[in-house]
Amino acid sequence: MLSSPGQHGDSLMFEPLIAALRLPRRVGRPRARPERVLGDKAYSSRANRGHLRRRKIKATITQPKDQCEHRRRNTVERCINLLKQNRAVATRYDKRAVIFDGTVLVASIRIWLRDLIRSQNSA
Repeated sequence: MLSSPGQHGDSLMFEPLIAALRLPRRVGRPRARPERVLGDKAYSSRANRGHLRRRKIKATITQPKDQCEHRRRNTVERCINLLKQNRAVATRYDKRAVIFDGTVLVASIRIWLRDLIRSQNSA
């Protein structure tokens, strides 16, 4: 049995706890790697999730609301950066909003087609 040192939080003990985990089997030695780990919001840090991914362990850990919002914001920012690779979108030479909307639409179609071709070539 492992316990955390006082009021420092439980997340510090996550990796040592997983390392010390032994799951008994009917026959053979105990398993050191579970198929899935269940946890609450205290264990949803990026480090803990990365540790589980490296060990190929599935995680069922609820995420705090701020982490979900951050991920959505990151996705939007990446999309905008992809669009800004098109010079006409980044500099906004177009005076009218309708023309600029068309430019963004054409840039979006180009990105979509490029990703579609890449996925077909890799398959």
